[in-house]
Amino acid sequence: MKRVAIVGAGGMGTALAAMLARSGSEVRLWARDAARAEALNATRENARHLPGVALPEGVVATHDAERACRGADLLIAAVPSAYLRATLAALAGAVERATPVLSVVKGIESGTFARPSRIIEETLGSRSVAILSGPSHAEEIARGLPASVVVAGTDALLNVAARDALNSDRFRVYTNDDAVGVELAGALKNVLGLAAGVCEGLGFGDNAKAALLTRGLAEIVRFGLDQGAEASTFFGLAGVGDLLTTCYSGFGRNRRVGIRIGRGEPLELILREMVDVAEGVSTTRGVREQARLRGVEMPITEELHAVLFEGNAPRAAVSKLMDRLPREEWRL
Repeated sequence: MKRVAIVGAGGMGTALAAMLARSGSEVRLWARDAARAEALNATRENARHLPGVALPEGVVATHDAERACRGADLLIAAVPSAYLRATLAALAGAVERATPVLSVVKGIESGTFARPSRIIEETLGSRSVAILSGPSHAEEIARGLPASVVVAGTDALLNVAARDALNSDRFRVYTNDDAVGVELAGALKNVLGLAAGVCEGLGFGDNAKAALLTRGLAEIVRFGLDQGAEASTFFGLAGVGDLLTTCYSGFGRNRRVGIRIGRGEPLELILREMVDVAEGVSTTRGVREQARLRGVEMPITEELHAVLFEGNAPRAAVSKLMDRLPREEWRL
């Protein structure tokens, strides 16, 4: 995989472009508008998402879909889930039929509850698709700080090829055959990231946050099993690993949104002021709907949904969770 096309010039797309170029790959980074691509090439920096990180010469930004995708050994999808379908549909004519796709999208499509891998297949046609997930903030990857992630998919050969292309002494990549679990874990941890932030914004302590995340983990495992995922995946890098970074790191955008909500700020204002997308907001709506349809008990998601979309007070939501009847800890 010597030539890689990356769709999406946000933080993660740019970070992976820099990492791959340092390893010797030729990278074409597709940006949504021509002015953005020109600025990236001129300044060699993504000042909006990764200020201070220099782009290696092996990265060329472009708005030309043909130039970005022609001859690519791998296409990496790094677009927020809300824009993934429209973006890929517009680029579909430029993507060669044999090009495999690696998704780094951690969200669920609103309205359809489609995972990113399904959107990729529906817009680009049947092809090999893999998912890369795990504790991997773009801000740290771009600066070459150590990280470990997992790549999953139904095509074992693609999993290994993607692993070998990305693996380095600073970026350790494991493989996993539970594509559903890895993809769901990457989306569901954002819901808990919001909840953890709300807990902090309310001024609650470490005990409350630890309890929230532990019970939240049980909740997303329950949901994952219903969707056909394996429980063990949620205790690996895509699950617990990513959950920890999302809920504790200063880079966690969902956590930051939750903190502001816990302090009483309106969601609409918070989202208007954000540069990046907090995937957990739309994912909370979709997961809550699916859980209700399928009879999966998700009390934390229910209360978070009530806070985000129904005007419920965060403190009242926490009280409601604490007042639930006692039960056995691991009755999934």
